[in-house]
Amino acid sequence: MQTETLTPETLLQHLDTGQLWPAQAVERISPDVAQAYQTALQVRQLRLDRGEQPRGFKIGFTNRSIWQRYQVFEPIWGTVWNTTLSLAQPDGACSVDISRMCQPRLEPELVFGLRCTPPADVTLQSLFESIDWMASGFEVVQSHAADWKFKVADTVTDSGLHAHLVVGQPVQVAEVAHSGEALHRLLAGLSLELRQAGQLVEKGLAANVLDSPLMALLHFVQALRNCPGAPDLQAGDVVTTGTWTDAWPLLSGQVWESLYDAPLKGVKLKVV
Repeated sequence: MQTETLTPETLLQHLDTGQLWPAQAVERISPDVAQAYQTALQVRQLRLDRGEQPRGFKIGFTNRSIWQRYQVFEPIWGTVWNTTLSLAQPDGACSVDISRMCQPRLEPELVFGLRCTPPADVTLQSLFESIDWMASGFEVVQSHAADWKFKVADTVTDSGLHAHLVVGQPVQVAEVAHSGEALHRLLAGLSLELRQAGQLVEKGLAANVLDSPLMALLHFVQALRNCPGAPDLQAGDVVTTGTWTDAWPLLSGQVWESLYDAPLKGVKLKVV
């Protein structure tokens, strides 16, 4: 029997159905990360062609504390879509359907909303001035490689492992910090508790995320612009900056909650 080739079209089929990639197909994915981004951009184009609308980006593997566990030692990124984005209620309540996801896991993160495209010579300060708001979030990630065993190029090929993003209540950054350095310091000192069924699962630190989520965003802006064919950030884009904890497996019926330090408000997620 012929081994399935992971073309952009078949990659999209697996995204739609939640089916694992065949093991032999995973082995045939090139380890070339630059090539993997070009494949991911082809999948992005297929989604655009069928009417999906990009809403921003996810950054993955910014948390250095989990690099050894997953054997991925650099950040990655992927697209967030109108079909994979939802907003929590004012009280933080939300739900997500995982029935068509592949080995889904949950990550508590910080999400930024862009006011404008950052300038070409972006600095920490000009990036701060390009941000409108920030919010807590839950990203549901997934892997089409069995048992979450992959090389970095596989995760890029797999649309950055993105499945869904829930965004909590926004906080205007200008109300909590007067500069990029001040926002970096504020975020670097924040922590959260991740709970499931009311029980503490893990405590997370924003400093795990490339020293702060703002630093993760700065890294991402530069990486995005170094990728041939990639779109730039636009006003209104959301960018989720990476998990503060490990990624935790999801099961239907679970209820997860994130409790953040002020000024962020957490999210309470029901899994269906």
